[in-house]
Amino acid sequence: MSTGELLNIEPLELKFPFELKKQISCSLQLSNKTENYVAFKVKTTNPKKYCVRPNTGIVLPRSTCDIIVTMQAQKEAPADLQCKDKFLLQSVVAPEGTAAKDITPETFSKEAGNVVEECKLRVVYVAPPQPPSPVPEGSEEGGSPRGSVSDNGHLNGSESAASRTFGDSQDASVEVLIAKLTEEKNAAVHQNNKLRQELELLRREANKGQGGVSIVLVILVGLIGIILGYIMKKA
Repeated sequence: MSTGELLNIEPLELKFPFELKKQISCSLQLSNKTENYVAFKVKTTNPKKYCVRPNTGIVLPRSTCDIIVTMQAQKEAPADLQCKDKFLLQSVVAPEGTAAKDITPETFSKEAGNVVEECKLRVVYVAPPQPPSPVPEGSEEGGSPRGSVSDNGHLNGSESAASRTFGDSQDASVEVLIAKLTEEKNAAVHQNNKLRQELELLRREANKGQGGVSIVLVILVGLIGIILGYIMKKA
């Protein structure tokens, strides 16, 4: 802020977020800190490049006035966004009741004995803010690809395929185990039936030869008991 005898001027640097082929504006505020009418005029070193509205006017006592400075669209960007353009704001006490239409070049003439305050303003180009770059999902450093989860709670992507493969392999292993156990059980039942038949034959022969129970019969009965116990345990 510039604090003169007549006006407070804010800001002292006209900052333009520079973009090619686009009109850019910034504002300037003048505050009259006196009880007098104050006339002002804005000049620039590059009048074709800038439009100032209003470029002349009256600031009433204890009042403010906003000025809009518009830079025309530029086709080329200056090197390093450096700008040498400048503005000059002149202010002078005007008679009470003076209107903007009453201001003439003589109003700011020092040769006519007018006390003219002057304030120089710099032009600064600033780079426009850059939008944040989107981060692709799953691209975090050190992160491993993960399957997404749908709204119904089921896995999608690679995890779903892996789960299906693992489930299929488990089902196949169970089927093989069941088939193997069934085969062993059928073989044991067949062997048991065969032993029963042989036992029956031996029993008949023993009855024909003698009335008592032979040692061979006792051994066969014991073997049958062991085999049946093994079959029941496997089943």
